[in-house]
Amino acid sequence: MGMRIGAVILAAGGGRRLGGRPKALLSHGGELLVERAVRTARAGGCGEVVVVLGAEAAEVRRRADLTGCVVAVNQDWETGMGSSLRAGLAALPASCDAAVILLVDQPFVTSEAVRAVVAAGAEVAAATYAGRRGHPVLIAARHWPEASAAAVGDRGARDFLARHQVVSVPCDGSPADIDVPEDLMLLD
Repeated sequence: MGMRIGAVILAAGGGRRLGGRPKALLSHGGELLVERAVRTARAGGCGEVVVVLGAEAAEVRRRADLTGCVVAVNQDWETGMGSSLRAGLAALPASCDAAVILLVDQPFVTSEAVRAVVAAGAEVAAATYAGRRGHPVLIAARHWPEASAAAVGDRGARDFLARHQVVSVPCDGSPADIDVPEDLMLLD
């Protein structure tokens, strides 16, 4: 039997640099970014999907089809990505062997990248694009407590990753994220 891979989709931010538009509610290709991230995770082989919401969580739940997902609402979302990562890892079932971390504001990350990071067979792995590390990131379950403890402020897993041998997995696609109004032109 293969490994059970869960996904944590970080979708709690309020889009401060986008003028207060939560990124989960932006759309691309006719679907909300949060729905696109869920589809990418599932197509990449993730059986359990946790979506971490925060800003306008009720509106995201109302508008997005999150059927079959565990929704974790991070009440502390304004403190940064770290609290969302902690909430997401805590919401994954103990039966998962590893978690793939995806960011809702990176709509061009592909399911092939998710599959490649999982297929690396490493305890800690990350997609790379033209030699630069990005998402998805895979963290084996035995490292979740340490990754959670290191997830402070807006640094997410960065400090945890700096202390570990991270297997780099070259991927196609783009790690471009939607952060500022000028980035909205990347969406259709």
